[in-house]
Amino acid sequence: MNQAHIKMALCLFACASACLAQDRRTVVEPTIPPVCTTLKASLALHAGKLDAADETKLDTARIQQALDVCGPAKAVELAPAGAHNAFLIGPIHIPTGITLLVDRNATLVASRDPRLYDIHPGSCGIVNDEPAGCKPVIAIANAPHAAIMGDGSIDGRGGEKLLNASITWWDLAERARAGGRQQVPRLIVADHSDDFTLYRITLRNSPNFHVVFGHARGFTVWNLKIDTPRTARNTDGLDPGPAEDITVTHSFIRTGDDNIAIKAGDGGVAYMTVADNRFFYGHGMSIGSETFGGVHDILVENLSLDGPDNGIRIKSNPSRGGLVEHVTYNNICIRDSKWPIVLDTHYNNPGPYSNRYPDFRNIHLENVRVTGGGRVSIEGLDPQHRVSIAFDGVTLDNPPQYKLSAAHASIAYGPGPVNFRLTGEDLSESGTPGKGTLPSCAAMFVPFDQHK
Repeated sequence: MNQAHIKMALCLFACASACLAQDRRTVVEPTIPPVCTTLKASLALHAGKLDAADETKLDTARIQQALDVCGPAKAVELAPAGAHNAFLIGPIHIPTGITLLVDRNATLVASRDPRLYDIHPGSCGIVNDEPAGCKPVIAIANAPHAAIMGDGSIDGRGGEKLLNASITWWDLAERARAGGRQQVPRLIVADHSDDFTLYRITLRNSPNFHVVFGHARGFTVWNLKIDTPRTARNTDGLDPGPAEDITVTHSFIRTGDDNIAIKAGDGGVAYMTVADNRFFYGHGMSIGSETFGGVHDILVENLSLDGPDNGIRIKSNPSRGGLVEHVTYNNICIRDSKWPIVLDTHYNNPGPYSNRYPDFRNIHLENVRVTGGGRVSIEGLDPQHRVSIAFDGVTLDNPPQYKLSAAHASIAYGPGPVNFRLTGEDLSESGTPGKGTLPSCAAMFVPFDQHK
């Protein structure tokens, strides 16, 4: 080991215990504010669908009017009325300080008319090479202290055919595999809106990303449920960034892409806590692929990942990479994942590369247990852009059944038990793993329907 590698390893150990940085706020369970007005449903879902005759009976105007006149720190309540349990909307926006409250047994459903979401005439519901062409279903823009709460649900209906068309929003995503951009709405986009809250709400079937939060400080997600098929392409659960002071807790997420993807494109992401959550199918707890804005001080703890394609994942490449550092994973259980642990500096880009090099430093895994096989891969970019990572209590249920690979990495083992050793090109090692076993994951894996 050369002197540079020794210095990096010592820094890694020093930071492992000291860099448990997280959301700097004191986050407590949200409370539902007083109601300023209650709107009653006038439509009904049958087997989860609206009758064809109701597809043009929009509730957009009356919901927007109620939101616009509601007083600060109050809620507009959407309530079922007998057999009527649905509200149909095109794009709406939530003003400053207002909560949209969806009651139990009520569903807010997104219109399937792409013309309602057009940014420019005809710009939504197609595949092309143009900039984003669709408004989100729900926008929170320059509106601090807004929230979406309640025990009801919001359904983006990504798998249902567009009005007067033979394709769905998700079909457009599949078509875009061959090239181009799928012009489809995101479900919820909060931008320049500090202290945005999602509480107890269920989100389903977004045409694209479910929740995007950026250019703001303070995002609380508590007791959220995201429930979308694993075949629905590009349906990320939560995409924070650029942003600071974020907490995601007590939530259940299964979807067709990243369960969470921390995206640091036009700015950094920092001081984020992901604690006491349950993820199911999806592409895992991800950072990237955009990291050129920088990511630091992330804490992920008490997380189960049950059947995801990826478990713990940091991904980038030299056209969109940057510094990712001080990321701690503690008490993580991963089951039946193709790639349970993967740090990838060559993600999804054959070139040409630019000079935005991925640089992953001070990544710390503690009390991580993996079962069901798969691949563990730690791949730095080159000798000048290495990965530094510590395995402190990381075990595989049957190490010979896993594919292990590494390159251009500084790896620290221990002091907790580690029952595997990575080999590959340009590796430096330090530390001594302990012996013994880690606590069982039995209590961490629970059914998705156990969410409350």
